Amino acid sequence: MPEVIFPLDSTKSFTEQKLTGHNRWHPDIPPVATLKRGESYRIDCREWFDGAIKNDDSADDIRDAPLNRVHALSGPFRIEGAEPGDLLIVDILDVGPIPQEEGPMAGQGWGYTGIFAQKNGGSFLVDQFPDAYKAVWDFRGGECTSRHIPGVKFTGMVHPGLMGTAPSSELLKTWNKREGDLIATDPQRVPPLALPPEPDAAILGSLTGTDFDRVAGEAARTAPPRENGGNQDIKNFTKGSRVFYPVYVSGANLSMGDLHFSQGDGEITFCGGIEMGGFIDIHVDVIKGGMDTYGVSENAIFMPGRNGPVYSEWLAFSGTSVTLDGEQRYLDSHLSYQRAILHAIDYLAKFGWSKEQAYLLLGAAPIEGRFSGVVDIPNSCATVYLPTEIFDVDIRPSASGPTQVDPGMGAPRAMNPG
Repeated sequence: MPEVIFPLDSTKSFTEQKLTGHNRWHPDIPPVATLKRGESYRIDCREWFDGAIKNDDSADDIRDAPLNRVHALSGPFRIEGAEPGDLLIVDILDVGPIPQEEGPMAGQGWGYTGIFAQKNGGSFLVDQFPDAYKAVWDFRGGECTSRHIPGVKFTGMVHPGLMGTAPSSELLKTWNKREGDLIATDPQRVPPLALPPEPDAAILGSLTGTDFDRVAGEAARTAPPRENGGNQDIKNFTKGSRVFYPVYVSGANLSMGDLHFSQGDGEITFCGGIEMGGFIDIHVDVIKGGMDTYGVSENAIFMPGRNGPVYSEWLAFSGTSVTLDGEQRYLDSHLSYQRAILHAIDYLAKFGWSKEQAYLLLGAAPIEGRFSGVVDIPNSCATVYLPTEIFDVDIRPSASGPTQVDPGMGAPRAMNPG
């Protein structure tokens, strides 16, 4: 096993650990350790809410999830020899739940998926699903099942939802300017158009005093993906993947976290993967001057691993860029994917699952989402592929009609969601 360079004790909160990670992006957050080029390391990662979500039958914790505290990131790690303009190579050697542990922390044999309430971030389908719901998943080997969504079982596609390098001061200013300009176009919108710097609940490694206060007021939130990689939530970023990150500061300052046991394309419920804590083993190296050599000046490129689940039979749904009210939109692929997802939800509801159960399932299972047509005006076409093998019943259309499943207790909904 590689050296554990960032250990976490499951009985302690994220800020009580031997090494303190962070939950904001800023070039002045000090590295917790130095990683040598050509070496391999194990890094423990905490579930993104640091234990705020429980293994129970209530969604009140999803409704009240402390969004200001995310993400609980391991790092930053200085990479020996990395300088601005280089490309950082990160190989994912292994990734998984917390090894050999069962307990109350997500990752200790279980994880969760949540539909976020409109007043706390919302989701991809926030207009249709404005309230908070939750599903808890139990891990057994490489597979998972849920008491909240009976009748399905699938193999996990384990991956880090978030990994990235620190921004330069100039890049950080660019982020804050452009996102602030967007917020200013509709500052009262719920959910907001973007998340500005927020000192409340900031975790900034070993910074203290006036340095902490300054950085907390400038640092970018970790929710969106940006030029440095960040919270890209790519389900195919699995064991065996190799990623190339732009380096913007001396040492690169690599960070990671937000592990998922599985996820569908798009992480459509916002808390859409099966969230968990765990570990990731990485190997690092550097391509000197790689940003200019390969034209990778922004946004990471990566080579997917070959360790995802193998499903060979699918049922696919399509959607076009027409709203539920019948309004025509011009090549709106985002809307097309929403409509494809809604068609899949409506279809699964015919078998007895609630629409909330279907939505949670599509956020957690390894569905394939694709932009299938983006040139034929005025309608773009998006598709979503469901692996049919994950269901206990045959979900393919037939003359006999849908087989009815027992939906069990259903997906818990938060009390007093309004």
